[in-house]
Amino acid sequence: MARFILAAATLFLATQVHAQDWPDRNNLPIPLAPFEGSIGETYQDSESDWQEPVAAPEGAPNVIVILLDDVGFGQTSTFGGLIPTPALDQLAEEGLRFTRFHTTAICGPSRAALLTGRNHHSSGNGFLMEWATGFPSYSTMLPKETATIAEILKGNGYSTWWFGKNHNTPDWEQTVTGPFDRWPTGMGFDYFYGFNSGETHQYYPVLFENTVPVEPETTPEEGYHFMTDMTDRAIARMKFAKSVAPNKPFFMYFAPGAMHAPHHVTAEWREQFDGAFDMGWEAYREQVFARQQEMGIVPEGTELTPRPDWVPAWDTLSEEQKEVYNALFENYAGYFAFTDHEVGRLLDAVKVLPDAENTMVIYIVGDNGASSEGGPDGTLNEIMNLNGIPSNIDDIKANLDKLGGPESEPHYPVGWAWAGNTPFQWVKQVASHLGGTRNPMVISWPARIEHDAAPRTAFLHLVDVVPTILDAAGIPMPDTVNGIGQKPLEGESFLTSFTDPGYMGRTQQYFEVFSNRSMYADGWKANAQHTFPWRQDFAPGEWEKDNWELYNLEEDFSEANDLAAENPEKLEELKAMLDEAFGKYGVLPLDDRGAGRLASAKPPVPGADEDTRTYTYYEGAIRIAEPAAPPMKNRSWALSASVGTDGAETEGVIMGFGGVAAGMVLYLDGGVPVFDYNLFEEHTVLKGTEPLPAGEAQITVDFAYQGAEGEAGKGAEISLAVNGTEVAAATMNSTVAGRFGIDTFGIGEDSGQPVTTAYEPPFAFTGVIESVVIEVQ
Repeated sequence: MARFILAAATLFLATQVHAQDWPDRNNLPIPLAPFEGSIGETYQDSESDWQEPVAAPEGAPNVIVILLDDVGFGQTSTFGGLIPTPALDQLAEEGLRFTRFHTTAICGPSRAALLTGRNHHSSGNGFLMEWATGFPSYSTMLPKETATIAEILKGNGYSTWWFGKNHNTPDWEQTVTGPFDRWPTGMGFDYFYGFNSGETHQYYPVLFENTVPVEPETTPEEGYHFMTDMTDRAIARMKFAKSVAPNKPFFMYFAPGAMHAPHHVTAEWREQFDGAFDMGWEAYREQVFARQQEMGIVPEGTELTPRPDWVPAWDTLSEEQKEVYNALFENYAGYFAFTDHEVGRLLDAVKVLPDAENTMVIYIVGDNGASSEGGPDGTLNEIMNLNGIPSNIDDIKANLDKLGGPESEPHYPVGWAWAGNTPFQWVKQVASHLGGTRNPMVISWPARIEHDAAPRTAFLHLVDVVPTILDAAGIPMPDTVNGIGQKPLEGESFLTSFTDPGYMGRTQQYFEVFSNRSMYADGWKANAQHTFPWRQDFAPGEWEKDNWELYNLEEDFSEANDLAAENPEKLEELKAMLDEAFGKYGVLPLDDRGAGRLASAKPPVPGADEDTRTYTYYEGAIRIAEPAAPPMKNRSWALSASVGTDGAETEGVIMGFGGVAAGMVLYLDGGVPVFDYNLFEEHTVLKGTEPLPAGEAQITVDFAYQGAEGEAGKGAEISLAVNGTEVAAATMNSTVAGRFGIDTFGIGEDSGQPVTTAYEPPFAFTGVIESVVIEVQ
């Protein structure tokens, strides 16, 4: 008994000593609060004390980070553009506009920098996961040493939610086998509802709830659109959380697929912009620039940069070109207006929260500048463009009735991307110039920010967002997370700018994407433009031949006056600083391959051997991302499906791979086997002549690739057989060289978007699939 009492007393004294040090927010996770009661022999001579979990610091705000995709500096009405964005306008009227905020110039890398507070190369995301290579800065495998803002906030008592786009989980890790530590729920988010890719079909999204694939509850014909769906989900969770725990702050990362292609929107929204841009892209820029000057978005003395030679003069275009180009941009504007409406619903819902005043909204208007990935003429099949195959304007015009709908994957042409980035040069991917990297930002926090009509002009970058949130919440950057030492934050808090208009921001920042590179230091900026975003088939090489430019941004907001010739010493100084930054942040090796890198990527698929030639699947194996699926492009292969049917009564998909843009599918139509290869909407269809006999059957597709090893996109001889007897054959002159796109591989259904409009997805198989065996050469 004495020993028991002594032990209890020792425990009591120990917890008293440690209680004063709790919580230690410098190391995560934080343990339960020390026990401060007493333990006797029975409850009668003991005193209880609940060991509470850690709570956020008193007064810590709710935080909502809204990140749009692919938006130009001169597109929204809030920053002088001609696309009305009333919800964003209203937020700016309540808070602050920032006009010198910067991104990395491309999607996934920008998001890695935003979530971690480290540069994109430091966090393993030097380029996109679809183009990943086996170098640490380009693997897109977010290291444990760069914990996300969600993990830090969650460990400090926040609820954390992610809605929309996730472009930071390697797609070869997106199957049922994981690993799941680089999924949102493995990176500190309590809840995830969205898609794991650079983009998704807005009518047929490839959706996951946490780590489980889910399907929309309604169809496009019934009014389904992912933008509305994710907004509904976000509002519901936010209200529910505040009903249950009104004093617990939340962090919401709200990342729509908008405004990335495909630009999906109904005719009702698109038709509001009929004729709105008939003035053409030069006149658009002039009108926007005048508005930017009048609104104080650009400082006095700013020059409008001239039209480059890669954008044709509007008055040289044919009437057909003008019709097509305007239709594509009107569609984008309608999509933007619709997106603003949906974000406005979210912001309206925030205003009725019990702690609405203490909610900080950070609205970053684009993860890079306007995108030129639609190519010179625009496209109704953006995935085709990303595979290095340009669109044909006659084909676009002939199919404009599909514009914005489920059968289209639209994107506007290069000229409208250039106009969208008024007053800057260049576009998305071109990290060397402000057209790729400068994006608008608006921040509202009624409890701490008083509206100021004059924009803040501090030079800021995505890496500065994490330290600012931590500063606002009173939370330190931890030294360790889950026992792993953390890389120091590479950003700096700009909380001071909320009350100090004179805050200047960062003194240095490097930029690099696709070998387009730049160095900013103390108002000066050195630029080297290298690749062309609309030419995924072209890798320039010869980096030493790049032309270097020099700008003084303190006097030249738009990068209009190149000073390289008159100040070579400053240029060399900045180039040396850039070399130093490349070494410090792991930027090398430079890689300028587009479609070539896409086609050659061989990521480490978990549990798979790169020498594997036989893949066996069973019914229910769905939502397998393309890199984790069998390698069925640029080589020969054979598929053998063992099925059980009721003859003509059986239908549905046996194997589906890809979607509207490109892909292939094997299915039964009234018992008749059909194989359809969708080559960017050119369908090669092999169909049997009669239904399968009832009972067991073997369906075989033999795909004999006609290209030599290393040759991509060549033709193929295809045959379809039932129980060893050929029932159809066809020849293809070319095949998909890079990727089928943004959909997935599956057995037993075609989830997400359909490969063909011959059926309604998911078109689940109504018979029995014993196995599907795919042998590749």
